Amino acid sequence: MRKWVLAVAMIAAGPTVAMSADADAGKTIFNKCKACHQVGKNGVGPHLDGVVGRKAASVEGYNYSEALKKSDITWDEAALDKWITDPKKDVPGTKMIFAGIKDPDDRANLIEYLKTLK
Repeated sequence: MRKWVLAVAMIAAGPTVAMSADADAGKTIFNKCKACHQVGKNGVGPHLDGVVGRKAASVEGYNYSEALKKSDITWDEAALDKWITDPKKDVPGTKMIFAGIKDPDDRANLIEYLKTLK
């Protein structure tokens, strides 16, 4: 019975729930992000260490778009999944120039990797 309840809960949570996300695979996918994002310091984009659970547009020293400042997003797994899919669609007016990652497994793996960045 407990397994059934867990399965139903995971299905109800939607496709953003990564049942077997792989942080190592996500680290490889992170290479797509490295042109703009670094760990430990701001680059073209804000640093991504500690991003999971952080309020959007809150990294000191980074000049965010007004659209992202007003978004009221907190970067949980669901918000990151939506953002990584298509940032310009998620927050029209963002400065982020990135086509997005369409593969849901790649996004889940990337998010799993981002969760390791403290």
